[in-house]
Amino acid sequence: MFRLLIIASLLTLSGCALVVDEYQQEQRRVIAYLLEDLPLPDDADIVKAPTVLLGTGNAISGRIILTSQYSPAENLIFYGNQTPSTGWTLLSSKVGEEITLVYTKNGRYATLVMTPVRNFQGFLEGNYASDIVISIVHPEAINDPLPFEGLNYPVRPVDPAG
Repeated sequence: MFRLLIIASLLTLSGCALVVDEYQQEQRRVIAYLLEDLPLPDDADIVKAPTVLLGTGNAISGRIILTSQYSPAENLIFYGNQTPSTGWTLLSSKVGEEITLVYTKNGRYATLVMTPVRNFQGFLEGNYASDIVISIVHPEAINDPLPFEGLNYPVRPVDPAG
């Protein structure tokens, strides 16, 4: 009975790994198709829930959330070496514990924010991973620059306590 429980547990855990791997592979295919010219680190995993891309071709807008086992500094070097070869031009950067890079290409803008993720394993090994948030904006993504103009904003009652 105990062996059967162990085998069932292993099959369940390995099945979850297959689903996660399949998701990563499929998402990389979609991102590669929709955003073929922006490099992604090979080790990075795509975070499922907040990642969203809209549009096609050069009219892509959206956000990609990644986790990488490399530090923000190592990912800075990766993007510094990889993006020029794909035609992206660095517009601005902020480098500190958090790293922000802004690139442009064909009227599109890509903002990359890399932040450190500290965990116990990284503490023991003396290194840390990073979260990478990539936001892509196409200039025609917003037709109306004042979409909320004319909407009534409810006036809140004044707190008598001050």
